[in-house]
This record gives sequence, structure tokens and C-alpha cells, in this order.
Amino acid sequence: MDAVADVAGSDAASGRVVVDWFSDALDKTYFQGVFVGNLSALALDPEGRIAALSDRSTLFTLDAATYEPVGVMRLMDEHGREADFEALVFDHDGSLLVASERSDIRRCTRQGTFVRMLPAQDSLKVAPAGRARVKETFEGLALQPGGLTLVASMEGSLVGDDRRLVRFQTWERDGLDAEFRIAAQYGYECDAGLAISDISASGDGRLLVVERGFDRSVGNIIRLCLADPRGASDVSGVENLTRRDDVRLMGRTLLVDMVNCPSLGATNPQPQANPLLGNIEGMTVTGRIQDGRLKLLMVTDDNQSANQITRLYGLTVRLPGL
Repeated sequence: MDAVADVAGSDAASGRVVVDWFSDALDKTYFQGVFVGNLSALALDPEGRIAALSDRSTLFTLDAATYEPVGVMRLMDEHGREADFEALVFDHDGSLLVASERSDIRRCTRQGTFVRMLPAQDSLKVAPAGRARVKETFEGLALQPGGLTLVASMEGSLVGDDRRLVRFQTWERDGLDAEFRIAAQYGYECDAGLAISDISASGDGRLLVVERGFDRSVGNIIRLCLADPRGASDVSGVENLTRRDDVRLMGRTLLVDMVNCPSLGATNPQPQANPLLGNIEGMTVTGRIQDGRLKLLMVTDDNQSANQITRLYGLTVRLPGL
């Protein structure tokens, strides 16, 4: 199976973003008897392969050149049960940090065995324990350069917060062999009607952010943004987060609205303003070109539906300031 043979074109989506290719080769396929779909996160593993996390407690390993599955394992919670896992990063030692819809983050061995839970602020837990809305909890994870700061993005706002304002929680540690402790929390403003489906570290302290929505009249709405936490206020003590003068939100730069991408000949079983688009849930940085541009990989979650597609995208992104 040639995973990138479907189309290649290097067509510009904006002045900063180029969609180099897309592939539907994984769509509705099986690997070792396991359905390859429901993919909610991507990460680069220590061996340079691609880890693709399913929200059905399955972790696939993909070849970094062909994107074909080369491994699969079950990833269970601390009770040995399936969980709705939504985000993933690898630590320096190869262990996994995995976020779930229950607003928690687990550390697991590279074999998928649960090790411990990271501490979490009570307000970020799902009601009634906290103020997070069901299905709007931790959706993205990023490990900043140096490995001392972990960032998790909520998918949507907390009850009591402005609906467009989403919280990013950070954890810090004093060394790579130390465990993370709760640190600052930042506010981020999404476009109206959109939520955050994933984040990735850009390599310079900023964060790539996928904002996602769905409108029956146009289909999927996907915007790639850049968030800058530097200079933002710590809002962990702010009960009701709203736009106000004494709170500095993270800086936000729109890199591309993907509806404006060339379609590259894509087809789609679901009505879309741009047939290239789908329910993009996962993103990871796979490399950096000599001139500083980033190579990104994105994936859609097909929800195991005949009307949706498991689609991979390869992009090249030039960040502001380069």
C-alpha cells in the first residue's frame, strides 16, 4: 500500500501554509484484525515512527515514510479498561503521556502499562467534580522544547467562562527525571463556534492549534492557528474567564483557514465546501526544513462512519518571524 500516492501537489493554502499531499489509503482498513480509524491524535515516537492514537484505546505505529501500519497495541486505563483517549506525547524516555475525555492525563510505559496519573486542577474536571463540560475536556497535548513544560488544551470552555475562551493547562518539572507538577494556566480565544481538536509545540515556545467546527451548510471548518503563551496571564485563579483588561490572553495568529486550500482532487462522501476537509483531530510536527519551515502531519477521525474518511495530510508551515 502506497500511503501517499493518492495525490501530491505542493499547492499553497495560504501565504504561510502549503498542503503537500493527502492520502485516504488508511480509510476503512484493518491491521492485524483491528480497525484502523477513530484516530484522535498523532505523535512522533523515539524511533522516528508515527504513533496514531484511536479513541477506542488502540495505539497504531505507522512507518514514517509510507504511513503504513507496522504495529498495534491496546492502551488501557489504570483499571485495565478502555478509555476515550484524545491526545498523546512521548517523553524523553519513551514513556507515553496520554490525555482522556475524563480530563485526566496518564503516564504509561512504552508497552502501554499504566504508571501514574498527573495531578489536575479540580476546576478542569468534568462536572460535578469540576466545571468542564462533557466531551469538552483535554483534547491536545504538547511537550515544549527541553521537555520541562507540558501543555494540555481543553476542547471547549468551562461552565461560567466565556464560550469562546478555552483554557490551556501547563505542568512543569525541574529535570527530565522528575515528575510534572501543576503550573500556570492560560486563556485562548477561539473563533466563534469552533473548538480545539489538537495542539503541537512549534519548537520556539509557541503552539500550533487546530480549531475545528462543523456546520451542516458548509461541512467541516478547520483553521490552523499559532498561540503564544509568552506574556499571557496565569488564569488558574480566575473563576469566570471573560475578556477583560486585567487578563492577557495568549497571542493568536491565524495561519490558514483550510477551506481555502486547493482541493487537490479530493472527493468526500459528506457534503463539504471543500472536499479536501474532514474531521481533523490529530496533528504532529514531523520535521523542520533547513530554512526553518515545519513539516506537519494531520489526520481525521472517521468515527467509524461510512460518511466520514480517515485521511492523512502532509503540510509545510512557515511560522511568523521566519
